[in-house]
Amino acid sequence: MTDMGTMTAWQVASPGPMSSRPLQRVTVSTPQPRPDELLVKVLACGVCRTDLHVAEGDLAVHRPKVIPGHEVVGEVVEVGAEAGGEFVPGDRVGVAWLRHTCGQCAYCLRGRENLCPSSLYTGWDADGGYAEFTTVPAAFALRLPRGYSDVELAPLLCAGIIGYRALLRTDLPSGGRLGLYGFGGSAHLTAQVALAQGARVHVMTRGERARELALALGASSVQGSADMPPEPLDAAILFAPVGDLVLPALAALDRGGILAIAGIHLSDIPTLNYQRHLFYEREIRSVTANTRADARDFLAFAGAHRMAVITPEYGLARADVALADLSAGRIAGAAVLRV
Repeated sequence: MTDMGTMTAWQVASPGPMSSRPLQRVTVSTPQPRPDELLVKVLACGVCRTDLHVAEGDLAVHRPKVIPGHEVVGEVVEVGAEAGGEFVPGDRVGVAWLRHTCGQCAYCLRGRENLCPSSLYTGWDADGGYAEFTTVPAAFALRLPRGYSDVELAPLLCAGIIGYRALLRTDLPSGGRLGLYGFGGSAHLTAQVALAQGARVHVMTRGERARELALALGASSVQGSADMPPEPLDAAILFAPVGDLVLPALAALDRGGILAIAGIHLSDIPTLNYQRHLFYEREIRSVTANTRADARDFLAFAGAHRMAVITPEYGLARADVALADLSAGRIAGAAVLRV
């Protein structure tokens, strides 16, 4: 095991609003991989809204002073003695949100490891990619598609994967009408998957730059975040962590339509009216993390369909600025830290 000294990283020192400066830039020891892990030199790390929820305390602390970041593109620099032979030093690898499952519970055994009660997550239970190095269990490391830069790949590892699972959860019919509520890092990738599959996409969002991006990517319409789309929807995905938007999203659904809620955190949902929001077999479905199969399937899709990944870049030294910009709605697309 190689001693690589120290590294620069950002820790969630004291969770709270970004105005309270919850992130602290520190020098810490470079992590040492366990026998089943890879040591990865971070090349780029996406800035995800889940990182913001961890920093601001919307998600309860799992690991004090955790290093956030779970959309990591890196280079393998060391392979643990029990990490198998799939990866070797020099390989480019992806480190995503899902880090560990037990493999033995009822959920794991029936292919729903995202529901494993023993699941662990990068940047929440274990230190992540807002750093120069990180680790990942080899069994949860991801092969990456060719044809993308490190910066372009990073958002695919959560924004892309979670959006893909959310789209699966909607059971969108072929050629269906899809509504997207919020249009940030995940939605702008999900829209491209749906469009490639022949869907008509309508975007409801408050940001002018986000609306412009949605139209540039091929959306049929854009309007305000709580506005009605121009036609009934077969399915919708709520990306904005705003419970108030559940009501207009349900009201926009056609009979039998499904609303998937993509985020790990959502503010409280107002009282529903059964006749207006749920009758005619409309449904609400949550989205909880993803399986490794979801990740592999989505990355294969990205390899076969060149996606436009909008990536405002920040240096690692400006990770706190990137999260503050995300919190304030100043980012169109998916921000990425270049390390």
